[in-house]
Order: sequence, then structure tokens, then C-alpha cells
Amino acid sequence: MPKNSKVTQREHSNEHVTESVADLLALEEPVDYKQSVLNVAGETGGKQKVAEEELDGEDRPAWNSKLQYILAQIGFSVGLGNIWRFPYLCQKNGGGAYLVPYLVLLIIIGIPLFFLELAVGQRIRRGSIGVWHYVCPRLGGIGFSSCIVCLFVGLYYNVIIGWSVFYFFKSFQYPLPWSECPVIRNGTVAVVEPECEKSSATTYFWYREALDISNSISESGGLNWKMTLCLLVAWSIVGMAVVKGIQSSGKVMYFSSLFPYVVLACFLVRGLLLRGAVDGILHMFTPKLDKMLDPQVWREAATQVFFALGLGFGGVIAFSSYNKQDNNCHFDAALVSFINFFTSVLATLVVFAVLGFKANIMNEKCVVENAEKILGYLNSNVLSRDLIPPHVNFSHLTTKDYSEMYNVIMTVKEKQFSALGLDPCLLEDELDKSVQGTGLAFIAFTEAMTHFPASPFWSVMFFLMLINLGLGSMIGTMAGITTPIIDTFKVPKEMFTVGCCVFAFFVGLLFVQRSGNYFVTMFDDYSATLPLTVIVILENIAVAWIYGTKKFMQELTEMLGFRPYRFYFYMWKFVSPLCMAVLTTASIIQLGVSPPGYSAWIKEEAAERYLYFPNWAMALLITLIAVATLPIPVVFILRHFHLLSDGSNTLSVSYKKGRMMKDISNLEENDETRFILSKVPSEAPSPMPTHRSYLGPGSTSPLESSGNPNGRYGSGYLLASTPESEL
Repeated sequence: MPKNSKVTQREHSNEHVTESVADLLALEEPVDYKQSVLNVAGETGGKQKVAEEELDGEDRPAWNSKLQYILAQIGFSVGLGNIWRFPYLCQKNGGGAYLVPYLVLLIIIGIPLFFLELAVGQRIRRGSIGVWHYVCPRLGGIGFSSCIVCLFVGLYYNVIIGWSVFYFFKSFQYPLPWSECPVIRNGTVAVVEPECEKSSATTYFWYREALDISNSISESGGLNWKMTLCLLVAWSIVGMAVVKGIQSSGKVMYFSSLFPYVVLACFLVRGLLLRGAVDGILHMFTPKLDKMLDPQVWREAATQVFFALGLGFGGVIAFSSYNKQDNNCHFDAALVSFINFFTSVLATLVVFAVLGFKANIMNEKCVVENAEKILGYLNSNVLSRDLIPPHVNFSHLTTKDYSEMYNVIMTVKEKQFSALGLDPCLLEDELDKSVQGTGLAFIAFTEAMTHFPASPFWSVMFFLMLINLGLGSMIGTMAGITTPIIDTFKVPKEMFTVGCCVFAFFVGLLFVQRSGNYFVTMFDDYSATLPLTVIVILENIAVAWIYGTKKFMQELTEMLGFRPYRFYFYMWKFVSPLCMAVLTTASIIQLGVSPPGYSAWIKEEAAERYLYFPNWAMALLITLIAVATLPIPVVFILRHFHLLSDGSNTLSVSYKKGRMMKDISNLEENDETRFILSKVPSEAPSPMPTHRSYLGPGSTSPLESSGNPNGRYGSGYLLASTPESEL
């Protein structure tokens, strides 16, 4: 063999040398194909399996343990939405009745699609871009759209972590700074801040002290320097957690995924001991059955399922891609989905127990204020003392006594009653007051905690829990961005990750203006929801209708070692796509019927007012939705008209330390593919194993009847005949 040949150079060097197939076959001595990782029809899976696992282990990082992986998936799926969005939706949509549509959609959409994403990530072992390029090259834009949606979500989600950081540090004082309204002193005169007096101490602290919010989205008001620093802290925490990939984030997950459950358990025990907690829990579980038939409730339940499990973001696929191929991802899908639902219910119990306590306090306050009004009317002879039941004692007035007195006055003074300005002070009214999203955590819950004994301790624990919940979700969101980009473009991991965090911090300054909270609403409620729905439905279509449900089920059977339930076959093939198509149509109709808007805080009125987005904000919103979905049609058109290579007809074999490895690079001549595979390029088999046939539900795998010698795993390339005979 020539001394200067590439093969001779390889023998004396450890460097990675890539050669064309033709050169290798012309110059190399015969290869032991039975031990090669390219073999599919040879010996049973023993040595081949070892070779594949060695290859995968060298090319891609892996989780240190199954526990670490499960905690990562839980940390990503269980987030801030479980703490405030799910309880709010329960309160808004009929209490226990809301659990019915949520559970139904979780079973027919959530778990099947979650299992699908886990399976494709684990099987193909690439991020979202690589996965969907492999499944269907023309729909390869799905992966890019997932990255963009992750970016949008990460931009505003970390702002919420910044808010939690601000409240966390403010909690180390007694009394808590949001427990009382500030007093303005003008010489010897002291008056309560008017904005706070008209609203409440916690509401004032949130809108004025924390956000220093403007009256509308059109009034920028400049940067809020306190929140800018908190955003910097939040991105620094996230950056340190993800800079090394799963090597660093996996260790963080042990604390960030488990600590919230410790706090929730403590709050549940404390909440159940509060006066009025039972009222709140009973209110939650009392179903309003008419809500179950409301299409809007089902649409909101489906959206919550998507966000709760992290479907379409790419984080689920990214985390799963670091698994070994014999991992039981079916069990993982069921386990994580159950834990997610359990966490939502647990958080709802905690929230309603605490809100029941708060409702009782507010109800008692209402009774005291209205009793003072009645005493004033009695002293001024506006009301006769004969209207007051004899057993009523104003010094120890109960809600039952007040209700009886209120009904008597309303009956006797029917014509003049409205002028008296008396409130019914019903506990049910307090419990029915819906507080959405951030308001539930930063207003309602914080107000309730001011009445706890040792309130700073509970406040510190609560906001530390929110920080950890947000951190777990942000790690998954960042993985949805970095993993597919690093896999596809081979950029340096640490440099790219740090660059993403720095870029996101500067773009995130948009959300820490005085009007920043309104942009958070725009991104949270509108810019990500519709693109995410489109991504999820296209994922389902790509696997079930283009790649093929039977083929996919065959490969799952091969990978897992058992056949998944036929339930998934029907869900992927028919039910899930139909349900998601209806959901997408309903979302588009909803946007057309109800123009997008936001709740603005009007300083002069000290109250919220719903405003529609101005024209420029609507243009920005439409642009965001278009940018998030644009890669899908662009990649489709480019590949349909062959303006962009789909990666087929590409194969090279590279050597490293004397071992054959698969790599991807362009071949200039199609003859090399035909030579090694004994097929024309168009007939080259899929890299996915094809030695089994799955004929649909109820069919029998050929492996079970014929005893395929390849064992559980197949190789990436199928030779037409024995390699020795070809050569």
C-alpha cells in the first residue's frame, strides 16, 4: 500500500480521517462485517449492540441516571403555569367540572403526543431540527419553528423569574413591605398613598413598587432599573445552569425539581390548618356542570395541556435524545404526565385552601365595614332599630347575623335600599373572584401570606419555589434552542449557550420597561399559542401520515422490546389530529371574534381596565406569529423544488482508532452509494431499522414468528446480500 495513502496515514495517527467509500473499498483489506456497526443481517445483536452503544456514547452525552432524566422532564413540564394558570382555569371554568375536559384531552392528546416526542427524540438522538428533518425533510422547518417559539417563551419567562427574585429579596423583612399602604407625610400631615388606598397594599406594591407600570402599552416610561437588575440575575442563574449542557443542568435538576414539592407539601399542611381552608377546597371541587359543555373551556383546557407537558417546544425531544435507545420511554410518558397532573391538582388544593382563608378574612372585613354603616344609619335615624333582630350583637357580629340583618333591611327598605350602599358580604362572591396569572401569585397569594404567622418565612419559601419552578422550565426551554442548533450546525456549546443568554438579556429589556408587563401578556397569551398549536399538529401529521403510523409503531416495538398499546395507533392516526385541527380552527376564530387585548393598570383610577392592542402592537403581534411559523413553509418550498438538499444520497464512512463509524458528508457520485448498497440511490433504505413489519393493531410481528437473528436492534444500513459476495 502506498506510504502516503490516507489509510497508511490513519494507521499512524489518531486523527479523524474521512474518505470516500470507493477509496476505502479499493485500498483497505477486507473488513470483519459481522462486527461492523454497519452490519444488519449478520450475527445476533450482542457485538453489534455493543458497537452501537459505544458509538452513541462517544458521539452524544448521556444522563448520569434514569432519575436525573426523569427529574429533568418533570422540571421542564412542571412550571409556573401549574401554580397559577391551572388553579385560575379551575376557578374560572367551573371548579371540579374543569377537571373533566382537562383529563379527557390529557388522555387523547397530551399523553400520546408526549410519548411521540419522547420516542422520536430517543430513537433518532437529535434535537428538534434533526428529528423532523429525518422524519420528513420537507417538514424540517418544524424544528426551526420550535426553536423560535422557545426563544419567544424564554424571553418573557425569565422576566417572571426576575419578578420572583425581586420579591424573594424583599421578603427578608418584617412586616412584609406589601402588608401595609405607604404613608405620605407633608409636614405634620400624614396621609395614605391615594393609589394604595383605592386598591390594596399588595396590589399597590405589585403595580407601583415592583413594576412601576405605565397606563398603557403605548407609554414606554423607560427602563425599570430594579427589574433590569433582577433580569440580569435571572439570566445569570440560567446561564450557569445550562452552560455545560446536561452535565451542568442535570445536577441542578436534583434541587430545582424536588424543592418545589417540599414547599407545596408545607403549604398544603399549613393551608389546611387555616380557618376557611375547607370553604376554599369545597368551592373548588363543587362542579358547575354547565361549564363542561362550553367550547371555550375545552379550548383553554387543550392549550393548558400543551403548555403543561411542553409539547412542541423541542425541550422534550432534546432531553429524550440523551437517552439510551433501550430506555422505556412509554413508562416515562405515563409517569411524567401523571406527576404533572398530580402537581397541578396539589397546587390547586394549596391555592384554594389559602384563598379560602383570604376570602374569610375579606368577608369578615366586609361585615365590619357594612355593620359600621348600619350603626351610622341607626344613629342618624335613617334606619329604625326595629329592623335589627334582637339577638344581633354588633360587638360580636357574625356573618350569619349580618346576612339575616341585611335581608331584613333589603325587604323592608326595598325602594331606598340601593341608596344605603350596603354589600351582601357573601363568602361565595369572594371565592368567585378570579385572579389570573401573575396576579394570583403576586397579589392574591402574597396578600394571604401577610396574615400568616411568621409571614416572611412563608414568603421566602414561596418565591424560592417559584424561582426553582421557573428555572426547571427555562433549562428545558434553553435545551429546545441549543440542542438542535448545536446538533445541526456543530457550533461550540459553551460559547453558543452564553451568547444566547446575553442576546436574550438585551432583547428582554423590552419586558422590564414600565410598559413591559403588557408585552409579557402579548407574548404569553398570543405570540406563542397559535404557532405552538400548528407545530404540534404538524408533528403528529409528519409521524402518523407521512412517515407512517405502522412504520413508526414497528420501530417502537423494536426499540422498546414490546409493542405499545394499540390505543396510541388510533390516537396518532385519527383522534389527535382531528382534535388539534378543531383546536387550531377555534383559536383562529377566537382571535377574529375577540380582538387581542390586555389588562392595563390605570394609576388615576387605581383599577384595571381592559384595552385593545393599538395598530402598531397588532402589527408586532402578527409579525411574531409569522416569524414563528415562517420556517415551515419556507423549508417545504425549498425542498419541494430541490432548492435545498434534503440530505438523501449522502454517505461516508470515517475511521477513528481502527473502528468503522457512520458520518454524513456529500458524495459527488451516486455510483458509490449504489456500489456499497447494491441499490440505486433512490432505493437506498431508511437508516431506521426495517427488518420488522408492523401491520397495525392486532397484527403479529414477524420477529415473534420467525425469530429474527438481529435481536432488539437493527443497524442503519441494509445490505442486499452478504458483503463478502459483493466484493
